Amino acid sequence: MNKKELVAAIAEKSEVTKKDVEKVMQSFTEVVSEELAKGEKIQMVGFGTFEVAERAEREGRNPKSGEVMTIAASKSPKFKAGKALKDIVNK
Repeated sequence: MNKKELVAAIAEKSEVTKKDVEKVMQSFTEVVSEELAKGEKIQMVGFGTFEVAERAEREGRNPKSGEVMTIAASKSPKFKAGKALKDIVNK
């Protein structure tokens, strides 16, 4: 399912216009992105948690030459599914 199909499905289920659903989805992604950029965690009980995982600087190898190189520290967004969502998926 792509974004367009998701918007259509939510609009049909909630009896709201596609335009309004699209605005809400855009706002949702902006708020989640802004909060994660600040290092905050977003918990949606029953659905899941959005948070930032930090990776320390580490050594790696260039697969082509075998040369040892340093991989810089980084942050990565992470989603952990909640119990209710896991239960639905595993039915």
